[in-house]
Amino acid sequence: MDGVAKDIFHDTVRRALEADGWVITEDPLTLKFGEQSVFVDLGAEAPMEAERAGQKIAVEVKSFVSVSPVTDLERALGQYLFYRVLLQNQRGNVPLYLALRATAYKRVFNSLDGQRLLSELKLSLLLFDETTERITEWIEPSTP
Repeated sequence: MDGVAKDIFHDTVRRALEADGWVITEDPLTLKFGEQSVFVDLGAEAPMEAERAGQKIAVEVKSFVSVSPVTDLERALGQYLFYRVLLQNQRGNVPLYLALRATAYKRVFNSLDGQRLLSELKLSLLLFDETTERITEWIEPSTP
């Protein structure tokens, strides 16, 4: 997909998913918005012998490297929520994960306000370590 900008940690997350047993099925995953195409960073599926056998996921990678973590969060959430609606309408029950570094998670979501955002927006997060290129945690929305 020429011309589609990739996040600086795109390939890191791809390798982390593959190391975790996921098979990358789409890079990028294409969705439609009217007549236009939009691109979620990655589509992946767990192989049949894996713990999450046959599960499909979509992953949007965000670096959170600007001076303002709040600005990064605003942009990431807007894109995440937009893609989540499109994904639900076009791919059914494929969950969308926002991938970010574990260190960025601590900077952004370790506050009460950050935890409220996670809960109220029902965010699914994939935390990774950019040095080891491994997934460190999956954070799923809590159900009441």
